[in-house]
Amino acid sequence: MPTDNQPKSPSPAPPTTSGAAPAPAGTDFIRQIVAADLASDLAAGRPPRTIVTRFPPEPNGYLHIGHAKAICLNFTVAAENGGRCHLRMDDTNPSKEDVEYVDSITQDVRWLGFDWGEHFYHAADYFERLYLFAEELIANGKAFVCDLDAEQMREYRGTLTQPGRESPWRGRSVQENLDLFRRMRAGEFAGGARTLRARIDMASPNIVMRDPVIYRIQHSSHHRSGDKWCIYPMYDFAHCLSDAIEGITHSLCTLEFVPNRALYDWVLDQVDLSALPSRPRQIEFARLNLTNTVMSKRTLRLLVEEGRVSGWDDPRMPTICGMRRRGYTPASIRAFCESIGIARSDNLVQFAQLEFCVRDDLNRSAPRVMGVLRPLKVVIENYPEGRVEHLDAVNNPEDPGAGTRKVPFSRELYIEREDFQEDPPKKFFRLAPGREVRLRYGYFITCTGVVKNDAGEITELRCTYDPATTGGNAPDGRKVKATLHWVSAAHALSAEVRLYNQLFTRENPARVEEGGSVFDCLNPNSLELNTETKLEPSLASAAPGQTFQFERMGYFTVDPDSRAGALVLNRTATLKDEWANVLRRGGAG
Repeated sequence: MPTDNQPKSPSPAPPTTSGAAPAPAGTDFIRQIVAADLASDLAAGRPPRTIVTRFPPEPNGYLHIGHAKAICLNFTVAAENGGRCHLRMDDTNPSKEDVEYVDSITQDVRWLGFDWGEHFYHAADYFERLYLFAEELIANGKAFVCDLDAEQMREYRGTLTQPGRESPWRGRSVQENLDLFRRMRAGEFAGGARTLRARIDMASPNIVMRDPVIYRIQHSSHHRSGDKWCIYPMYDFAHCLSDAIEGITHSLCTLEFVPNRALYDWVLDQVDLSALPSRPRQIEFARLNLTNTVMSKRTLRLLVEEGRVSGWDDPRMPTICGMRRRGYTPASIRAFCESIGIARSDNLVQFAQLEFCVRDDLNRSAPRVMGVLRPLKVVIENYPEGRVEHLDAVNNPEDPGAGTRKVPFSRELYIEREDFQEDPPKKFFRLAPGREVRLRYGYFITCTGVVKNDAGEITELRCTYDPATTGGNAPDGRKVKATLHWVSAAHALSAEVRLYNQLFTRENPARVEEGGSVFDCLNPNSLELNTETKLEPSLASAAPGQTFQFERMGYFTVDPDSRAGALVLNRTATLKDEWANVLRRGGAG
């Protein structure tokens, strides 16, 4: 008899990963654009271009589930078209970057199931070429050295309704600009004293195009280039040229870069790309927004630095390493990213949809065990003292090849405290005085007595069992309405279990009320430590990272904090599946 109560729903098809057979091309607008570009090559009598995409994170923090969407999109679009996807660190800001983040990013992308092969790059490796492109802009009268400081530059920039004012230094000659820029590189000036700005249009309705900074002075050691440079390119300048240097055909990015596309194209229009493989095309798609979750790397960093979570890999965090520690699988995250699709406008995705994908994958792969989170002792008075039986238990009903295991059964057991009520309501079918229930893989038992302490709290149940019901079936055909999981008290393992809930109470915590903070809606009950848990002895050898389904209770993963004789488990997901209920009701609205 099933005990997990998990609704069965169709499994979403996993997307293509590197090394796997390409999936059929989807119908989203990005794939349609790529298909049209390939068709235009054929129509023009050219060999179809090799599709080259890239995943270009800034190594200034750990990747989160939003990055997973971008990773899946970039790698799968390339794979579907026989192309390749590059992994590039856009490491142009040494004050915020670290090799720790580089290592974590490569680990996360590999863990998700993708491989960039030999195509691993750093924007820092292009610094000399980017510098020469900047000199080319100066020589063509398209860039100038500016002495305005950051505050003055904001004043000159204007507003959405008012044009900006030109810098007093905008009219410098080409030779003066080249001289000053070279002296900036040589380290003659203090950090922030001068910048190199593109000369575009201070009256542009697009504020991004109002003479943006493309180089700044920063006397910081770089994790890759050391102290070789004291000027560093801005992201918008380095990104498009790095794409061009690598021969990227389609630069896929999220919607916040829509205003920046004009600058992306402007830079590429102003420099000589004839020696480069191709001119990239920027295409924007909606970023991932999850309910009760923040995707701001700055906010996530503050959560860590202020000690509001235990680290970047805290299982409550939306980081990939946090989800890995919690027990989410690569396949479930890939399936989730495919299920939400690619859209042109932002929307808010229910967290329950991600949990559905996690459950769907773990339901097939996670071994079943019995664990009691809040134990209540049961003494079976007519069971012989000292006797121990080893009953056969199914490891995974979804996987016949998973086999069975032996679980010990004895006179004293633990059941869940919530599985007993002394005065049960009408629709409560579990254990109660005088009522008979089935023990999973075991016998029928009947409650005959209740033991209480001086405070009137129930501390123990007295029961009898029917020896004829071994295996959980009555020879006379009588039925019971409930099956309970249990653990033999004499053989039980003790464990600490960390029960996680949403980190934020507000559905969209990014929408901060005036004068408020995103931290105002932190959930004070996002973590509950349970040290009462009792587990069947088969978990004695469980290793960190292993995930199990506790029958009727949920999915739990062994935490790296576990030590020999001191098990620590994280609740990965409950068995209740709200997203499946949404699907059955006919939509995600």
